[in-house]
Amino acid sequence: MRRPAVWMLGAAVLAAPLAPASWAREVIDAAPPSDIAVTIYRDPDRELDAPLQREYPRGLAMISETRRVTLPKGETSIRFEGVAEGMIGVSAIVTGLPGGTIEKNRNAQLLSPAALVDGTLGNRVTITRTNPATGTQISEQAVVRTRADGGLVLQTGEGFEAVQCSGLPETLGFDSVPAGLSARPVFSVDTRSNEGGTYDVTLTYLAWGFDWQANYVATLKDTPSGQKQGGAFELGLLSWLTLVNDNGQSFDNARLQIIAGKLNIESDYERLADPPVAKGLYLTCYPLGSTSRGAFPPPPPPPPPPAAPQMMAMDARTIVVTGARMKAELLEAPAQVVTADEEDLGDLKLFRVPGRVDVSAKGMKQVAFLNKDAVTARYLYQAGCNRDVWIDAKGEEPQAASLLLVTKNTDDKGLGIALPQGAMTVYQPTSERPGRGPQLAAQTSLRDYARGQDIELALGESAQVYARCARVSEQPVIREDRKWVPMRATLTNANPHPITVRLQLGWAGAQDIRFRGKTVVVKNGYQTVELTVPANSDRQFDWKLRDRSD
Repeated sequence: MRRPAVWMLGAAVLAAPLAPASWAREVIDAAPPSDIAVTIYRDPDRELDAPLQREYPRGLAMISETRRVTLPKGETSIRFEGVAEGMIGVSAIVTGLPGGTIEKNRNAQLLSPAALVDGTLGNRVTITRTNPATGTQISEQAVVRTRADGGLVLQTGEGFEAVQCSGLPETLGFDSVPAGLSARPVFSVDTRSNEGGTYDVTLTYLAWGFDWQANYVATLKDTPSGQKQGGAFELGLLSWLTLVNDNGQSFDNARLQIIAGKLNIESDYERLADPPVAKGLYLTCYPLGSTSRGAFPPPPPPPPPPAAPQMMAMDARTIVVTGARMKAELLEAPAQVVTADEEDLGDLKLFRVPGRVDVSAKGMKQVAFLNKDAVTARYLYQAGCNRDVWIDAKGEEPQAASLLLVTKNTDDKGLGIALPQGAMTVYQPTSERPGRGPQLAAQTSLRDYARGQDIELALGESAQVYARCARVSEQPVIREDRKWVPMRATLTNANPHPITVRLQLGWAGAQDIRFRGKTVVVKNGYQTVELTVPANSDRQFDWKLRDRSD
């Protein structure tokens, strides 16, 4: 014997709109997905150093699901249950149907107590009342006579009565779920098949409420004093991909791709998503009584509806970390990590994460997706020059040089793969604390780096290297004279090892530079030279510049 579905009707429950009374075509449910691919696009408006908005991610995902359907001959409505609630219906396409698509519909009917009531209007239900003193339950048949929009009225053998006005705990039992109702969001298409048969079809659509961010862990293999010739050293580079899915649906065992670069978005996809929204159902007891007691005024309007169930589930989110749960484990790649495959996608980059990934509902997850264990890099200090300042002027103190971590995105440097933007944490071994593991050295951010590009990451100001670079003469510079201006740079290195300083001499194309014994190159818009300063010493360099004529 089939057990009826029983719902408790309390003071406040959630509902969805009324399901359609009938379908013009035979309704077929597609099988659950046999294969899923999820491609996540980063929120294009989130700044480089801004954290993920876990409570309100504003990126997109392209979801592709392969499902099997068995079609009868003629016209059919196919229901795809369990699509993302943030689905952008206008973006959806279905391929593999023999007769193509006649019409697409984004179904908003969700299974809920009020939807059950509305779908059962005019039909029989079972109402059960429990005597709280004795525990005795009495059940009887009743007919639903009103919609679930304030007060619920049933017709029993005693007449018309309002639910929850008897003073006894009451439950309603439904023999079946009305057609068209589902506990999960549904997308449907109408199609036509001349022969009928079983087909594997693919549903592809965009969905709102996703985002991703790359986080890098760089671990130096040695202390700066143990650097190789030229100041080079090796580091291990591990990247963790953090995914956010704000939808109430999980995409398990999915093939995961991420898109690096800024996507040009013209449409308001947040508005187009239009997720299913449930409204509140309030059962208000007013003195309706039975038909023998006459008519009474209508019930007062219900209070404002509560938040949709999708939003009420925020606190139930979880963070899942794949392969790393502690700081020590974050420094090492899991054994199964393989570098993500990289492909060009116009001006963007597509990364295919190895293996399969569960993109959990209302969750944040980390996946190790890039592992390079022998990247050659070096530290570089950087300082600027100012010809408008006299080097012997009182009150002009040396300035701390900036510290850069420098490498090149090439195979011979241990990289050779496009790097998506993200935050980086640098760990460095220390000889003062042997056996204690690497210590935090710096934190910085990466922009998107293509193959072959120079990578320069700012690590902050140095506490060991200072620079002062200004004109030698007290006489102010008259730009129109175009005379050579003597300049002097004094560099101080308090490190117990030699260092390299990049000196920014002047803007590219604005001045002529004479720097004896050094090659002047343009870097990041400046004319620069690189200078070596021995350990625990000062070095002084003299050079000249003049303005170029127009």
